[in-house]
Amino acid sequence: MKYINQFKSRIPGVVLCIFLAQLGVFFGKFIPSIGGAPLAIFFGILAGNTFAKSKKFADGSKFSESDLLSYSIVLLGGTLSVKTIFQLGFNGIGFILIQMIITLSAAIFLGKKLGFSKKFQSLMASGNAVCGSSAIGATAPVVKAEDAEKGISITIVNLTGTVLMFALIPIAKTLFNFDPLKTSALLGGILQSVGQVVAAGSMVNEHVLEMATIFKIVRIVFLVFVVMFFAKRHSFQDEQEIINDTEFVLEKETYAKEKKNKISVPWYIIGFFILCSLFSIGLIPIEISKIFKSISSKFEIIALAGIGMRVKIAELIAQGPKASLYGLAVGSVQVISALILIKILF
Repeated sequence: MKYINQFKSRIPGVVLCIFLAQLGVFFGKFIPSIGGAPLAIFFGILAGNTFAKSKKFADGSKFSESDLLSYSIVLLGGTLSVKTIFQLGFNGIGFILIQMIITLSAAIFLGKKLGFSKKFQSLMASGNAVCGSSAIGATAPVVKAEDAEKGISITIVNLTGTVLMFALIPIAKTLFNFDPLKTSALLGGILQSVGQVVAAGSMVNEHVLEMATIFKIVRIVFLVFVVMFFAKRHSFQDEQEIINDTEFVLEKETYAKEKKNKISVPWYIIGFFILCSLFSIGLIPIEISKIFKSISSKFEIIALAGIGMRVKIAELIAQGPKASLYGLAVGSVQVISALILIKILF
């Protein structure tokens, strides 16, 4: 009964996301310079802040944004060979690692200067460095962040990523003339969420879309290490608080167990690499791979409409200029450092 009710609650939002996605695809044919993906996001933002504000659309838009995008990533694995991932090379992996370290450091430093809490700094750092809302969701329990801190950080990180999603395209065109590797590194190495990478890559071409997604997926693989870093960063403070508690031993064991359970690689990354491996050794026929590609593309654009629907302009305005300045400053550091690293490494 629970699953039936859950299914029913998702129907309105999913149906609307499918409609908005198709609307984006339709108008994208008449505006090829923009394409269907960003238009789907735009229509989603428009709908989510006007006639689709009702909570009846919330479950469906959330399902489209997260679950459908996750399924899309898994299916994408069944269309790519391991050789494609190896195209990143040592320079590509090095670029990702250095870029992540710079982003983490910048977010912590700027957060301190702007007077934000240690927990909020950690959420902003992980969200910008790895994979937006998912990274924040994984980091929040180990740093014991408040719901308000989690909500604000997700809002600001998503806003930053949405702005960069459109800003990076003219930068890539002007500086790289859409060179596949450099453009993919720029998009996949900076943008906060997978959906933003997909949308931005779609604005260029299919090859950049695939390569940028690989850059992004490699970033997500490092999520476990980022969460471990923040668990360690906050452990001393948390353990000092626990020592003052009469239930010291029990609390410490519970805390350690929570940290262990929360730190894990997202399931869709594991699924991606499993299908990628199967395709690479020939266990997934080309015909099946084409079907995967078609379904993945459809899920992608529906997910993008869902992402748009969940961007609430009123919430962004409510966060105030200080939090927005924080996001903009971290995003600016990401862009500048990425351009320098791309020039050096590629």
